[in-house]
This record gives sequence, C-alpha cells and structure tokens, in this order.
Amino acid sequence: MIRMGGSRLLCCHSGGGGGVCSGGAPPPSLIFPSPHHRTRRTRCLSVSTAVPEVSDQASALPLSLRRRLILLRHAESRLSDRLAKDHDRPLSKAGRNDAVSISNKLQQMGWIPELILSSDAARTKETLQIMQEHAQEFSEAEVYFMPSFYSIAAMDGQTAEHLQKAICEYSRDEILTVMCMGHNKGWEEAASIFSGAVVELETCNAALLESKGKSWEEAFAQAGLGGWRLHEVVTP
Repeated sequence: MIRMGGSRLLCCHSGGGGGVCSGGAPPPSLIFPSPHHRTRRTRCLSVSTAVPEVSDQASALPLSLRRRLILLRHAESRLSDRLAKDHDRPLSKAGRNDAVSISNKLQQMGWIPELILSSDAARTKETLQIMQEHAQEFSEAEVYFMPSFYSIAAMDGQTAEHLQKAICEYSRDEILTVMCMGHNKGWEEAASIFSGAVVELETCNAALLESKGKSWEEAFAQAGLGGWRLHEVVTP
C-alpha cells in the first residue's frame, strides 16, 4: 500500500492464483488485479447494442441515478531517448503545468471522482500525483493502478469494453463518479464509442460522459454503444 497526498494508492498486478499488491511496477497484463479489500466480486453486464435510452437531460437526473465517467488522457511527456522505456517517460514542464490546470478545472466544475483507475505508466502516475497535490478532493478518491490500461490502449477496438469491465469490477453502487486515466489511441476511441460522437483527446484532455442507472452495470446496459451523453471535453 502506498500513500500519496492523503489518498490510498494500491499498485496491483496479477500473479499466481490471485491479485497481488506490491511496491514495484507490475508487468502489463490484460488480467485485472483483484481489489483485495473486497470480499464480493461484481459481475459486469455485456455491452448492449440496443437503442440508447440516455437523453440529453442526464444532468437533471437525481444524483442517485446519475453516473459520471471521466476519461482523462495523461499530460504531455518528455520525448523518449534510446535508453529510456516508453513506459517510464516522465512529464515535460508543459505537461506538469497542464496537470495543474486540468485538476483546477475539474474541481471548479464539480467533477470529482470517488474512484480513479489509472495506467501504471510513469507519465500517468505523475499526472495524477500533480492533480492530487493541487486539488484536495482528488486525494480522497480510491486509486488503483491498472497495468492493462497501458497495453490495451494500443489495441484496436478493445479499450471501451476493457474500461467497462474494469469499472464494473472495481466500483460500487454508491460511487457515482469514476475517472479512468490512460493513453491514446484507446482513450479517444473509447470516448467516441461510448458517446457516439467523434471525440479527440489531446494530452491532458478529459472527456466527461454521463449515463443513468442504479448501478454501473445498469448504466452501461441502458446506454449501450453510443448512448452516453458527452457533457464536455475539458482542456487545460
């Protein structure tokens, strides 16, 4: 268990017969690490292709029915050199400034996640750390570093379903706002698939999506493909 900015950070990976939490960087994997503090698993519903039932009035729904999803691409990183692994690239100076800006904007808008699922790449972790340092509410969220988020983003057409499964696995009914942090091309692709709109995400851009449901499973089932309301794309 790692403590950063007052929040609980669990860096997890799969090994042997179950989830393992450690201080080291876990290898990329498409198998979700098990949240060890929970004894009961949540099962995710399959993506529905039914006609979307989410209306443009999603923001007017009672809070208990409103599900908000933030898809945030990491801030700008330094150019890689021949000796550095892409996974380990840190943020540039501009990237650090953008991370401060985006955290302030999301805080002002009231889009504060209660659960954060993040790629375990260095640039994504650093983006989150800066956001927590400049917006106290981000430090109060549960945080899980997901090795699979780094690798899945490079695979055609797989990120949206992967994110859905991860959210349903790690979230609970009382959690209304979830933020997933990762990389292109997958994050741009997932935002477009969920919303049914063409969404472009530059570094440190966040797509804000809304659906309805008494649970995350229900929200994904009712929205189907293209049924999430795209509230806004927030830029630094």
